[in-house]
Amino acid sequence: MTNKSDLKTVPEHVAIVMDGNGRWASARGLPRKMGHKAGVETTKKITREAHDLGVKYLTLFGFSTENWKRPADEVNELMRLLRVYIKAETADLHKNNVRLRMIGFKDELADDLVELIKNAEELTKDNTGLQLSVALNYGGRQDILQAAAKMAKDIQAKDIEPDEITASLFDRYLLTADLPEPDLLIRTSGEKRISNFLLWQCAYAELYFTDTLWPDFDRHSLVESFKAYEKRERRFGAVGQGV
Repeated sequence: MTNKSDLKTVPEHVAIVMDGNGRWASARGLPRKMGHKAGVETTKKITREAHDLGVKYLTLFGFSTENWKRPADEVNELMRLLRVYIKAETADLHKNNVRLRMIGFKDELADDLVELIKNAEELTKDNTGLQLSVALNYGGRQDILQAAAKMAKDIQAKDIEPDEITASLFDRYLLTADLPEPDLLIRTSGEKRISNFLLWQCAYAELYFTDTLWPDFDRHSLVESFKAYEKRERRFGAVGQGV
C-alpha cells in the first residue's frame, strides 16, 4: 500500500468526475442501478483514501443539472442512493472530523433530501479535517450565471462599482465561494471532457483522465493520478523553469 510519505506532492484540492457506473454494470450483465450502487461504495472508499493521503479538499460530481434528462427510474435510484449515503455516512464522517457540504441548486430537490443535506452540513460544519463537497444538481455554466446575476444586483444597488470587479471578487459569488480552486481534476471511464463541472474554478487545474471505470477506481488509481500530478509543472501562465 502506498503511504503519503511515498508521494512527493499531494494536491490540496482534488475534484473528481465520477463516471462509468452504467458501463461497469453493462459489462457485467447487470442493471445500471447496480453500477450506481457500486459507485457509491467507491465514493466511500475514495473519501477515506483521500483523507488518509493528506488531501484537504475533495469535490465530487454527484449529479449534474443535465442528469435530469436521464430516465426517471434512474434519476429516482440516484436520489435514493444519495439519501442512503447521507443517512449512513454522516455520523462516520463527523467522527472522523470530515466536513460534508453540498454545492448546487437545491430548489429542484425533494424537501426531505434538502432537509437531510441541511442536517448533515449542520452536524459537520465545524470539522477541520477533510472538506468533502458533493456537487448535486450542479452545472458550471449555471454557477457562473447565478454569480453574475448576484453581482449585477449588487452593482445596481451600488454595493459595488463596476471598476471594482476582479476575478477574486467574482469568486465570492460562486457556489464554491469558500473553497480554493482545484489543483487536480480527475475524470474516470476514458471520457476526456469536464462536462460543465467547475468551469471557472478549474481554469488552471491539472487534468487527469483514466480509462478506469468509477466502481473500479481505488487507492492505487488515486495514487497514480497523484504521481502524474507530481510530474506537471504548474506555471499559471508564466514561463516554465526549463525555458
